Amino acid sequence: MNEDIAPAAQYAMRFTVGDHSARHVRRILRHYLVQWGMPDLADDAGLALTELLANVHHHVPDRRCALLIERSPSGLRVEVRDGSPALPSLCRAASDDERGRGLALLDAVVHKWGVEQSGSSGKTIWFECQV
Repeated sequence: MNEDIAPAAQYAMRFTVGDHSARHVRRILRHYLVQWGMPDLADDAGLALTELLANVHHHVPDRRCALLIERSPSGLRVEVRDGSPALPSLCRAASDDERGRGLALLDAVVHKWGVEQSGSSGKTIWFECQV
């Protein structure tokens, strides 16, 4: 890579989430974070992204999504958009069931997150990590 060329400020892709997608997408995320000088965000952002992809895998019938990884002035923003209008809910139950805890985990490791509904055609779940 030519040192004089700045890395792109964002990365976007569309894909169908499979059993090993999270591992591959975390590798892409880590690559960009290193290029942007934010490698310390890789663990928390990777865990948060894994949880969002697991939600797509388990709750979106066609398992398709669009991903946006974007450098922001204060750190990183990640968006996962899918075609399901069903909104997620933050589960804080004290049960031993591991399912349903993804958003609680997301809430614990990122600076802020949210959900934006796109009418009846889907939603975008996003999170931000600050350096």
